[in-house]
Amino acid sequence: MFDNPTNQAMYTTAQNLRVIDEKPSISIVGLGYVGAVSTACLSSLGHRVVGVDIDMNKVDCIANGVSPIHEKDLGKLLHEGIIEGLVSATNDLTQAVIDTDVTFVSVGTPTAEDGGCDYSYIDAAARSIGEGLKLKNDFHVVVMRCSIPPGVTMGFMAPIIEEVSGLKAGVDFGVCFNPEFLREGVAVEDFYAPPKTVIGADDLKSARILSRIYDAVDETPIITSVETAEMVKYVDNVWHATKVCFANEVGRLCKPLGVDSHAVMDVFVQDTKLNLSPYYLKPGFAFGGSCLPKEVRAVTHIAQDLGIDLPLINSLGKSNKTQISEAIRMAKETGARKIGILGLAFKPGTDDLRESPILEVIAALNADGIEITIHDMAITEDTPLAGQLAYVRHGSPGLQALAKDLPIMLRDDIKDVIAQSDALIVTHKNDVYQSAAQAAGNTPVIDVVRLFDDLPQLENYAGIGW
Repeated sequence: MFDNPTNQAMYTTAQNLRVIDEKPSISIVGLGYVGAVSTACLSSLGHRVVGVDIDMNKVDCIANGVSPIHEKDLGKLLHEGIIEGLVSATNDLTQAVIDTDVTFVSVGTPTAEDGGCDYSYIDAAARSIGEGLKLKNDFHVVVMRCSIPPGVTMGFMAPIIEEVSGLKAGVDFGVCFNPEFLREGVAVEDFYAPPKTVIGADDLKSARILSRIYDAVDETPIITSVETAEMVKYVDNVWHATKVCFANEVGRLCKPLGVDSHAVMDVFVQDTKLNLSPYYLKPGFAFGGSCLPKEVRAVTHIAQDLGIDLPLINSLGKSNKTQISEAIRMAKETGARKIGILGLAFKPGTDDLRESPILEVIAALNADGIEITIHDMAITEDTPLAGQLAYVRHGSPGLQALAKDLPIMLRDDIKDVIAQSDALIVTHKNDVYQSAAQAAGNTPVIDVVRLFDDLPQLENYAGIGW
């Protein structure tokens, strides 16, 4: 699984370049939860592992094959690693770097006073790693595993190592970001059967080395950029937090209604086509249509009548309006006084305008005196609107405001829209609109649907979330 063709080619090449040689030896700095589990499990795969920590209690535990934390099977694996001569521990990171091929950085990143991350442990580790690299000639890979904001690995840690060692990242030594997805209580089990293995790397050699380490548990790691790998870790955990809050809000809503919330969610999770799937989980434009906005309002209304506080569900409408406001901002920022809209219905393949979010954008721009022309593959100036207007008289102010003007704005020929526009907003993904965006020349194109899998390198192109 790859996030773009370049990464796929990179991984394919890495696979072809693999050779059978001695397993890389590994040093792991930070013997907390992730570090201790990684030490034990990597040694069980035949790697010589040196655990490093400034806390001598943890060092002594690992050195004696004793788990420093309560985790199923961890003590057994550490004991076996000691018996087999594969596990050792020290507080000397510089020497550990000298003695190994790869260093995993699993130090703490506690919350700082300002709410961000405290990088002091990363700073200290990077300086010791740099000292070690300065004293060795072999190519060494440094693998960041901490939860950190995108850019910290290459923008903070790597420069410190370069400064101390006098070496160049990606040339003289490798840098990767390898997020962990270990659940406490079943961490050992998760190591051997990972939900995914993500390797963020900017050089081929480092990606190859780290991929080989994980071969025994995952032969098809996801190779991506360092920054993408950093962000994945945050997104995963925020999504898990969102699921917990969502399920709890369902429970709070169901209880006073006399509905078994567990029975509801047992049915909910059986839908793996929509509910538990990639569907709806790609950044794009606001939701709309005949169902989603109406149902969110209905649930919010039920909760209000019951006196139930549902902050997550209540915020969905606000978040949706924020995405609409962003499209309006981007359109106005172009300075264009004539804007073409490619795609009017709430989604492609239908003529349903009910609560289509682009209508709110058009209404706002029209009210600002901007001339609007519209093309939609399924809608013409003869498309009847009376029924839809009656249905959304309390829910779609944009459609209400534009009811009389929409037929005048619509064009059957997309060429007319392009010719009359100083900027374009594209809301539907299809070959016709892709071609129009690519042929727009200097005309600004605002893409709210992700027209292209690989982003075009065009100065006039701007995506709403990419």
